[in-house]
Amino acid sequence: MACKIEDYALLGDCETAALVARDGSIDWLCWPRFDSGACFAALLGRPEHGRWLIAPSDASARRTRRYRDDTLILETDIETTDGAVTVIDFMPPRGKASDVIRMVIGRRGQVAMRTELIIRFDYGSLVPWVTRLEDGTLCAIAGPDMVVLRTPVSLRGEDLTTVGEFTVAAGQTVPFVLTYVASHLPPPRPVDAAAALADTEAFWRVWASRCAETGEWSEAVRRSLITLKALTYSPTGGIVAATTTSLPEQVGGKRNWDYRLCWLRDATFTLLALMNGGYYKEAQAWRAWLHRAVAGVPAQVQIMYGIAGERRLTEWEVPWLPGYENSKPVRIGNAAFEQLQLDIYGEVMDALHQGRSGKLAASETGWALQRAPHRSSRNDLGQA
Repeated sequence: MACKIEDYALLGDCETAALVARDGSIDWLCWPRFDSGACFAALLGRPEHGRWLIAPSDASARRTRRYRDDTLILETDIETTDGAVTVIDFMPPRGKASDVIRMVIGRRGQVAMRTELIIRFDYGSLVPWVTRLEDGTLCAIAGPDMVVLRTPVSLRGEDLTTVGEFTVAAGQTVPFVLTYVASHLPPPRPVDAAAALADTEAFWRVWASRCAETGEWSEAVRRSLITLKALTYSPTGGIVAATTTSLPEQVGGKRNWDYRLCWLRDATFTLLALMNGGYYKEAQAWRAWLHRAVAGVPAQVQIMYGIAGERRLTEWEVPWLPGYENSKPVRIGNAAFEQLQLDIYGEVMDALHQGRSGKLAASETGWALQRAPHRSSRNDLGQA
């Protein structure tokens, strides 16, 4: 069974995100996008539906964790009677490939650790074909997806699971680099975990330093804006409402929706949060996403869109996943995209007005969109 929702921490690379439980298990990760099929889906099922655990062998070990200041780098301190280690989890800003990097750093004595990797593509349904490359890299492939794992730890297969035991002494660092690429491409080049950590810290620190000061609440505001940035799909500027699907409104209930989408109802609040924080570049990208998403005949405006502006968000149920704490059904997509909700016209108008008031660069496209008659044809919108 998955951990309590409040016991999960967020990692992200501004194109997708992972959720790490307090016990050291990554129980949710969709690759390569927020709305792609999950390769770790234990959050909505059991370990056999996909997860990646790195934990002490001593079940009585004490854990404390935190984010490194002004970053999305998670640090978990583990204390046992024999020693202490820190596990550092992060996702570097997306390059040619997407990585989840985990580093176990020895601080005192020595600590026996274990890892358990269960890759299950397509929301826990597909067991990949696992091979080893000449350099020992573990390679898992199913259909269009490929994940590779590089680590100095000796790994073996047991019951369709990759497992390993290792000991970390004071002063030692044991890295794990899990990378996603499309299966038709060659395996990605090795990643220097220490260099990636330094680059990731610099990225978030520089980004957070641009935040407008708000007095005694500045730290909390920066942390909230870092989370909002992590929900941003950087190629398009779209921002998802959440990184997950089907977490229940009430445990055991049926109101379990896919929130890896972009709602127009959130428009004004999203834009104001970014501009008030001083993040006009992100606000500009988001407004451009909005223009593209709603472009067309005004009567065809939807209440939500995909992260690239997709309109067809067909909903289907996943019968093989039992749901978070047995809350069924698990849903992918959201049939509410077909609903008529009249408030969205006001929200879009207000967001575009706030953009101008917030001194975003003037947009002829946005102004034409605001003036377009509700029943216009496409040729009346001044599209070029």
